[in-house]
Amino acid sequence: MLAASQVATDSPHRHQPTRIRRPKYFDWSLSGRIVGGVWWFFTLIIISSYTANLAAFLTVERMVSPIESAEDLAKQTEIAYGTLDSGSTKEFFRRSKIAVYEKMWSYMKSAEPTVFTKTTAEGVARVRKSKGKYAFLLESTMNEYTEQRKPCDTMKVGGNLDSKGYGIATPKGSQLRWVE
Repeated sequence: MLAASQVATDSPHRHQPTRIRRPKYFDWSLSGRIVGGVWWFFTLIIISSYTANLAAFLTVERMVSPIESAEDLAKQTEIAYGTLDSGSTKEFFRRSKIAVYEKMWSYMKSAEPTVFTKTTAEGVARVRKSKGKYAFLLESTMNEYTEQRKPCDTMKVGGNLDSKGYGIATPKGSQLRWVE
């Protein structure tokens, strides 16, 4: 028997790398095929999930509202906005001495066609039909009520513009002293 150093240098196999052969039963056995198939299926599912989540993430990023506050609404001209034709919201804008709200009032009173609506239902319907091109400014309690009602396709953007309290009148000496 010859040692490795004694192998002839003129052997035809001297330039070929050493090949490690696995047992034949490992490559073609049923369990080997099952493990390989499961691995490729797992890889396919992971790549598909990643691609779907990436597409959803990029789509949602484009759907984010460009309006986050009354200031944003006042700065732009693409989205019309209005209030009820009568009521406290319209009076708030009409009487406001805050520059942003004065600018918004100036826009609303001169807009053609009118941005004022006769009823809250008309304003909400106008929002739904406008496909993002009309914002309806209304009291927060009515806004919260509307966004919770089906078809649940409206949302409140930004914080409240003003705060007002509500009170309940009762006769003197009434049993109703505290309402929670």
